[in-house]
Amino acid sequence: MGLLIRIVTYNIHRAIGVDRRFRPERVVRILHHHNPDVVLLQEVDEGAPRSRELDMARELAAELGFRFFAVGHNVSLRRGRYGNATLSRFPILRERNIDLSIETSWIRRGCQHTSIVLADGRPPLEVFNLHLGLSAREREVQVELLARSSEFAGLGPEAACLVAGDFNDWRSLLRPAFTNGMGFHCATDRRSGRTRRLAKPRPLLTFPSFSPRGGLDRIYYRGPLRLLGVRRCRLQVSRVASDHLPVIAEFQVG
Repeated sequence: MGLLIRIVTYNIHRAIGVDRRFRPERVVRILHHHNPDVVLLQEVDEGAPRSRELDMARELAAELGFRFFAVGHNVSLRRGRYGNATLSRFPILRERNIDLSIETSWIRRGCQHTSIVLADGRPPLEVFNLHLGLSAREREVQVELLARSSEFAGLGPEAACLVAGDFNDWRSLLRPAFTNGMGFHCATDRRSGRTRRLAKPRPLLTFPSFSPRGGLDRIYYRGPLRLLGVRRCRLQVSRVASDHLPVIAEFQVG
């Protein structure tokens, strides 16, 4: 039997909720409840006054009892910076922040790559934690940059691989690039109606958290990973803790 792992992807909005209050304890409560093995976070501050100048990735990892974490800073502020963070119960073998910024955008973007050792003798789980831009053309170019990166292009289809995070992909325009072009499955698809196999997939709705209308937070997977289940957080606190809802997915690693 394969190893079972639980993945959470969550844009925490710097732990500033829709009530405009900085409350990292709400994020901790949500993550504790779901008991994940690997957490992919976006909009994570370090040294910024708006978040009490905390190193948020380190603080959250400590609160969850995670020994391993990695941070990819994308945006520098007057004081502090922010980006993506990956927290893990398992050792992180390698890490690198892949720059996905393009000249036509004033906001820098990135994708944090980590190789996570799930068990001795088992090939690592390759995790790409990203936050894409606001325009469709920008996102298209950013996916091309990711696909050409040495970290991604060097992986064979047999490698256990996750690409997850905040795609900002309101109309699912990027889905064919992953499912057709790169051989991924989309964990965050949902089908409705009697003919589920024939119905057009729709994403889990995660944004805005208090009344979700867009499926911005997604998980794509390929290789020896079998999806066991996926859901969005239903805790009441998650409707105010951030402007996004977290997504929780469980996999069996073959």
